[in-house]
Amino acid sequence: MQSKEAILARAGGRGLSRRQFVTGVAAGAAALGISRKRVWASPAPMMPTVLRGNDFTLDIGYKTVNFTGAERLGIAVNGTLPGPILRWKEGERVTLRVRNHLAEDSSIHWHGLILPSHMDGVPGISFAGIPPGSHYEYHFDVRQSGTYWYHSHSGYQEQLGLYGAIIIDPADGGAIRADRDYSDRDYVVLLSDWSDTAPEEIERTLKIQPHYYNINERTLGDLYRDVRATGVKETWRERLMWNRMRMSDRDIADVTGYTYTYLMNGCTPAQGWFGQCKPGEVVRLRFINGSAMTFFDVRIPGLKMTVVAADGQNIEPVTVDEFRIGVAETYDVLVQPDGEAAYTLFAQAMDRSGYARGTLAPHPVMHGAIPEMDENPILSHADMGMAHGGHGSQDEAGDPHVSHGHHSHHGHGADDGSDEHRNHSMPEPQPGRAGFGSTSLIVHAREESGPRVDMRAEAPRYRLDDPGAGLRDHLQHHGRKVLTYADLRNRVPTPDPREPGRELQLHLTGNMSRYLWSIDGIPFHHAEPLHFRYGERLRITLVNDTMMNHPMHLHGMWSDLETGDADFIPRKHTVIVQPGAKISYLVTADARGHWAYHCHLLYHMHGMFREVRVG
Repeated sequence: MQSKEAILARAGGRGLSRRQFVTGVAAGAAALGISRKRVWASPAPMMPTVLRGNDFTLDIGYKTVNFTGAERLGIAVNGTLPGPILRWKEGERVTLRVRNHLAEDSSIHWHGLILPSHMDGVPGISFAGIPPGSHYEYHFDVRQSGTYWYHSHSGYQEQLGLYGAIIIDPADGGAIRADRDYSDRDYVVLLSDWSDTAPEEIERTLKIQPHYYNINERTLGDLYRDVRATGVKETWRERLMWNRMRMSDRDIADVTGYTYTYLMNGCTPAQGWFGQCKPGEVVRLRFINGSAMTFFDVRIPGLKMTVVAADGQNIEPVTVDEFRIGVAETYDVLVQPDGEAAYTLFAQAMDRSGYARGTLAPHPVMHGAIPEMDENPILSHADMGMAHGGHGSQDEAGDPHVSHGHHSHHGHGADDGSDEHRNHSMPEPQPGRAGFGSTSLIVHAREESGPRVDMRAEAPRYRLDDPGAGLRDHLQHHGRKVLTYADLRNRVPTPDPREPGRELQLHLTGNMSRYLWSIDGIPFHHAEPLHFRYGERLRITLVNDTMMNHPMHLHGMWSDLETGDADFIPRKHTVIVQPGAKISYLVTADARGHWAYHCHLLYHMHGMFREVRVG
């Protein structure tokens, strides 16, 4: 078994010397039979290539791109960025020969797929990685259908373009779901973020100045508006509270549109992706968030969206106007454009620093109007895990009820389930009952009082019906219904109805001023593996002791999200834990081997990571 240092070197971002990098570019281009002349990003929108069947060869290599007016070197699969769409069929066995033409080790992880551990594609955990000039053959049975994606699990390669979509058609051809899932057209909508700045430089900047990319910090103009709205006394009280905690209520995203260009199927906002459709057709849009760090809020002005699948799993249809899609999540929606009109697919970054866009229309010359971005989100006391204050409300006493840094105390905070703002869609938890969440006390580990932790949520709540900061008032003020986790209900009965045999509570921790991330205050390179007993049913409760949203991804097994309905528990592969909140899901440990478990924000992953061993 390799040391954790070796795992981090392979999976966590060691840089290349200039000589290694240039040599690798030349070798990669020669191996692919590509000249070193300039290769520009497409000036006109186009769909990614679709590869169908069950036998594939994927070549990973360098590619010169231009998304901003400046040439940069990205990483492509079969010469495209994003990589080709892989279209498989449930029940078949697929073979994928992945050839590495880079100057460093590479890998591909098949995100959300249930497969053998050694096919999962995480260097240092499930296999050794793919050395330069070498290849690795993945082969496994396809045991599911739906919308998924693939990406590198080596260094920063995902940020540089090594990602693509996977579509798995059901074995029955969809006949049994034709009444609710029928569509005339089917499009992938892959969202991502691109920076001309090298990923290593982005992370180095965050270590030195964590708020460097935050262009929405409060200004004197904000102070003046706050005073006019709430008065000097209230404004001063609020500012003093945040200053005392050395935190900002505008701390929404670590990396923003200050450096990112947001892409839709590889198209910039200036280009815009285009999808053709005829009036009256039902169109299935398969949204995938393949970004490194960006949450997107998605809407199509003038069109309702019926959400029919989450993370590849069919759910009871839910009609909404808008949804937030976290990093690594997928949502399938059905829309029905009406008339000879152009509709804009608008995906604004959660911090409102930019957007990706596309158009659905009968003719390529048509373009939909681009809406204004919404107001900048502002974090509330609820996002701090305070004892009072619901979805966006404020604690009248002004007491932060949260421990910070050196003056945090040992012990645990009470969580008696008596929150008056509790999610109305989730019944009161019942001890041990599957589907209803945990009633265990919130216990902070000893390690959560050290220099790696600058915040502890003493009264975290289940907030499944909370759409999150920046979306909470949209129904009231904009007439837009926003999807929440409370809306998700599995289409088929819960596959494993057993009660959990044990519970595991994990705290997502960090120190924003030092840009350090961990679980239970312990970074990955100091942490022991988590052990699951093969065949057991267990509950994992995640407590977010930070001010950031964290998309937590458990490889190899489903995360059965507890929303208060034991009979139709929705299954996910990536679960968003809101700031200062808690969330619970059930896991059936039915996959032997070693698995990765981590936050899917690329620059958080190196610390907020665990190895899971099932045996």
